[in-house]
Amino acid sequence: MSGSEPTTPKPGGPSASVDDVVDGVISYAKSQTIGPLRGAGRWVAWGALGAIAIGVGGSLALLGLLRLIQTEWASVSSETSRLSWLPYLIVFVVGAAFVGLALTKINRSHLLGGKSNEESR
Repeated sequence: MSGSEPTTPKPGGPSASVDDVVDGVISYAKSQTIGPLRGAGRWVAWGALGAIAIGVGGSLALLGLLRLIQTEWASVSSETSRLSWLPYLIVFVVGAAFVGLALTKINRSHLLGGKSNEESR
């Protein structure tokens, strides 16, 4: 054998175990990151779709409420009335109440991964 031929490492040699460790670390990192990221992506996608649906539905409901008030209270909604702004205020207050109700229903401990607010500070 001449000295110019490449030598292959022995199966139990140190370079074979380093390659095995690197491959093991890479496969472990992929299995621990790709799966949870796919799950988080689905969670975010369904959440965004739900938020859009609730936003569109809520907007249409508030618009319907405004039209109902304007139709039923024609004397208040007329252009000559000094209270023509009242239907808009009523719809604004109802919308703000629904937003406030939604914000109180957010489960913050679930968003923090099971930790309470005091532990996360």
